[in-house]
Amino acid sequence: MYLIVNIIGVLVYLGIAFLFSKKKKAINWKSTAIVLVLTLVIAWILTSFSWGRDAVQAAANGFNWLVQVAYQGIVFALPNWVTADYGGTAKTMNFVTSSLLPILLIVPMFDILTYIGVLPWIIKWIGRGLSAITGQPKFESFFSVEMMFLGNTEALAVSRLQIQTMRAERNVTLAMMSMSCITASIVGAYTQMVPGNYVLTAIPLNILNAIVVTNILNPVDVTKEEDTIAKIGGASAAEEAEMDDGKKEPFFSFLGDSILGAGRLILIIAANVIAFVALAALIDKILALFNPWLSLEHILGIIMFPFAWLMGLDVHDAFQFAQYMGTKLVTNEFVVMGKIAPTIHDVTKYGAHYQAQLTVFLTSFANFSTTGMIIGAFKGLADKESNALISKNVGYMLLSGILVSLLSAGIVGLFVW
Repeated sequence: MYLIVNIIGVLVYLGIAFLFSKKKKAINWKSTAIVLVLTLVIAWILTSFSWGRDAVQAAANGFNWLVQVAYQGIVFALPNWVTADYGGTAKTMNFVTSSLLPILLIVPMFDILTYIGVLPWIIKWIGRGLSAITGQPKFESFFSVEMMFLGNTEALAVSRLQIQTMRAERNVTLAMMSMSCITASIVGAYTQMVPGNYVLTAIPLNILNAIVVTNILNPVDVTKEEDTIAKIGGASAAEEAEMDDGKKEPFFSFLGDSILGAGRLILIIAANVIAFVALAALIDKILALFNPWLSLEHILGIIMFPFAWLMGLDVHDAFQFAQYMGTKLVTNEFVVMGKIAPTIHDVTKYGAHYQAQLTVFLTSFANFSTTGMIIGAFKGLADKESNALISKNVGYMLLSGILVSLLSAGIVGLFVW
């Protein structure tokens, strides 16, 4: 019964995308179907085969190992912030120590891979392969892979030359796709709070579902003459490490900038989490003045309940799931992950189906605040026409992010019970 509801849910999410499509007759159904089948196959492999599960678990363990290595640096500076398991003196570790400070190692590591050309090379060839298999435009395929590793604003920044040469409609597609990514540099933070194997499963599914959803919501006919990459995005990324005279920036100068950037990222995430949790608490206090039952989570749970129930959950679990969904969209994924971290790993409490779907749904940047980040990023990259059109499509950007998260969670749920 629940499996049938889950299947219907996936179809409903696709139906909503079709309902709001700007040009229903222009949808490339062949390419969309190919990407959707590829998504199902990948979800099936990563969740239903022992070697697939082992692969994502190994990747998750790799990120956890990096986090443990990062603790060695934290112990040196702040031994009373780290538990005895890692050489410190603390009884427990707070959110900043366990999840955010390791970013000081992981961000520079990915930046070094970019500096030496490894990461751009991987992005380029995976993007080309994806375009060849799915029949999607070259740059949109390339960009989907690029944002998987770099994050939304970073991927946009290194793609500035392409953005400046593309039509406004295609830039809207990029803006919509950007709602569904994460950056690889904070995967380690996620895996400390929720099951890492499902975090790693969500990443490729989000990329593919972003293509599916934007194909339906905002179909754009790209001619052969347009279907080019102005300059390989990886090469543009390398430009970030070059001086004004065209010479490569000295490595340690580049590394210093990377570390400072990681520090700023930690401060941004911490500030957002503190502010959003406090604001949500303030709203709850105000609502309680009218009715003790009223809370932000309850209201959001009622709004999102139909979509959560279509995940194939019973009524009680669906309402709880819906509250987490709504909280994530209004605040961010870290706020919800912090709440569920103590219990989400207990399959006996939640069930594997619930655990997998909730983790996958949370693993994206789809929330209200991300729309502002993306619009701000385009302000310095695109022309007035593109910026104006993107600003008019904020609702579509948010809808795209929500539908991708729902689709990815719904598809994973088909194979995990």
